[in-house]
Amino acid sequence: MRALTKALVSVTAAVGIAAGGLATAGTAMAAPAPVQRQAVSGEVTTLAVVNLGLNTTRAKHWQCYLRNVGPEYNPGTIDGQLGTNSWKAAQRLFRDLDFYNDSIDGVVGPNTITALQRFLNWIDQYTGDDYNLAVDGKAGPATKGAFWDFNGRNFCA
Repeated sequence: MRALTKALVSVTAAVGIAAGGLATAGTAMAAPAPVQRQAVSGEVTTLAVVNLGLNTTRAKHWQCYLRNVGPEYNPGTIDGQLGTNSWKAAQRLFRDLDFYNDSIDGVVGPNTITALQRFLNWIDQYTGDDYNLAVDGKAGPATKGAFWDFNGRNFCA
């Protein structure tokens, strides 16, 4: 066991010296931690846009719909990327329709999905669509399909 420990220390020291000096020998093995943090932050960046199955064109339609409903629901840049500003605008609309009672944070969690489901079920009386979604807070195929269908209309025209 002692021989194995000596060998590991020697290898670590050699790696540290090769990487830039003996001072880094002890930290050479700690490199994976920053790499893991970078990977996590990369995932957060990826998840910052939640289009719920919409392509860029249909996501633009949703953004235009929000903007057209009123200035208080302006999602910002109409770019087809449903990020924090788009979802904050949607949450404000859902709140004003009494479909949402959580913080306006732009995070697409179960409460936002529940509000979206309520909205889609409510809006079908005006569109003639029959979504009849289960209000369960899960962005399953039925919810994504109804959201896709609703945004098939060009609200940007």
